[in-house]
Amino acid sequence: MKSLIASFVLAVLFSFTSAPIIKTNLRITILNELGNIEDSVGITIYRHENDYREEVNPVTPTQYTDKKGRTTFSDLEAIEYYIHAEKGDKTNVGAGVLADVLQKGKMNKLTIIIE
Repeated sequence: MKSLIASFVLAVLFSFTSAPIIKTNLRITILNELGNIEDSVGITIYRHENDYREEVNPVTPTQYTDKKGRTTFSDLEAIEYYIHAEKGDKTNVGAGVLADVLQKGKMNKLTIIIE
């Protein structure tokens, strides 16, 4: 009985001392120039400006927004990223392509306008 109580106490203490491991994520929401949600927008993120400009070496394959205009990139480094969003002839070029340095272990959120 004592070992059962000791095990329980250790389990409770361990649950308070170990912080959950949360990945660094980036959720991007895409709106059009009128402020309406845009679904099926292709979003590609890059680490370096040259890669962004030449559209080479993306961090992950292109992801597409859902019907809420969102997509989430998971398990990223806490750095700044260059973002290219495109749907048909609409893009974010000239309207915000650089994300601030992400906060480590957080769900970072960003809204981008395409026109």
